[in-house]
Amino acid sequence: MTNIIKTGLLMAALTAVFMVAGQALGGSGGMFFALILALGMNFFAYWFSDKAALKMSGAREVSQADSPDLHQMVTVLASRAGLPKPRVYMIHQDTPNAFATGRNPDHAAVAVTTGLLQILNNDELEGVLAHELGHIKNRDILISSIAATMAGAISYMASMAQWTMLFGGGRSDDDHGGGGIIGSLAMMILAPLGASIIQMAISRSREYLADATGAAICGHPRSLASALQRLESFNRRQPMDVNPATAQMYIVNPLTGGLFANLFSTHPPIQERIRRLTAL
Repeated sequence: MTNIIKTGLLMAALTAVFMVAGQALGGSGGMFFALILALGMNFFAYWFSDKAALKMSGAREVSQADSPDLHQMVTVLASRAGLPKPRVYMIHQDTPNAFATGRNPDHAAVAVTTGLLQILNNDELEGVLAHELGHIKNRDILISSIAATMAGAISYMASMAQWTMLFGGGRSDDDHGGGGIIGSLAMMILAPLGASIIQMAISRSREYLADATGAAICGHPRSLASALQRLESFNRRQPMDVNPATAQMYIVNPLTGGLFANLFSTHPPIQERIRRLTAL
């Protein structure tokens, strides 16, 4: 419940940033245009992001005959979660990892790397799959799409304001209730930065929630905690070759961290995830 409330508060904060930035950067007209543009792009992403993510990751669908044990495990866990069985995909990568995608439970898919199947025992594998089913059950793709719409609209407004000022179209303080040149300059820098930070925080909150949901589905919180420890260790030693745009989908970050990694990371710290699971 705590993570649900936190997500709601973060979404409210993102909406507030959007409203303030819209008024400062483009007035009501600019805010409306940016929102419509972002909605259009993210509507397309919402409907087709699963196909794009699976293609970019090099995943291929595996049949029941190809991997009967994996299919059986997904079937049992989906039944426990009260979900339709998602499609099952395999990624030929030695680094162990997994992700789920799909706009709703009826159009969902779970993808695992070959390395995941090689290093985890059955209980740990159940924990990872249950985590991914937790994302599906919690409709995290929809929530991520809404957050992306808001953050995208803020970025569009900042870009529009930049080009407007560049070509001498800066507004005065009184135009359309905007914040004038000073407000526009501040918002061009602060609004997209703030929106990105909030969007990343929403992603981290959903990971915590998927951990808790997955633990309830599989019934073994410590198995999921053990799997996370293994996956983190392997992914640090051998980062995956993935498109950065898809990194947030994986159960652990497949890329190496950099400057300000914690603030802008889409994944919470592994040790904190393990601590929370162990507490369950």
